[in-house]
Amino acid sequence: MRSYVYRAEFERGSRRGIVVSFPDVPEAITEGRDMADARTMAEEALSLALLTYPVRGLPLPKPRTKGRKLVEIAVAPDVAAKLAVLEAFAVAGITKSDLARRIGKDEKEVRRILDPKHPTKLPALTATLRALGKRLVVGVMEEAA
Repeated sequence: MRSYVYRAEFERGSRRGIVVSFPDVPEAITEGRDMADARTMAEEALSLALLTYPVRGLPLPKPRTKGRKLVEIAVAPDVAAKLAVLEAFAVAGITKSDLARRIGKDEKEVRRILDPKHPTKLPALTATLRALGKRLVVGVMEEAA
């Protein structure tokens, strides 16, 4: 099962804020006023950074970094579903027209679904994943203190 969770490093910034960086996703770096704000900003920065990978024609980085001082950050559910669709489509080796036929949509709608910048509703992403032989699974984690 693929999840979109990466470990982040939280450090005191030069000012009073907290700087967050992701060793496995160097493009994702942000800052928050306090720990709660830094976590929120980290989720957004990670989401935005990961969505640039398909645009640049790059595979998503594998979460490899481990360490006691690192904190797991998951992308938002809608972003995870979008990333899953983009990865599944790339692996499927089919055309956008083929996908449109599979999900019973116009090719223009498929182009929007496959556009990392376009906000797609979860039911459309779920149906697309199903057509690509995947199933979306939602999980809940405890927040780290």
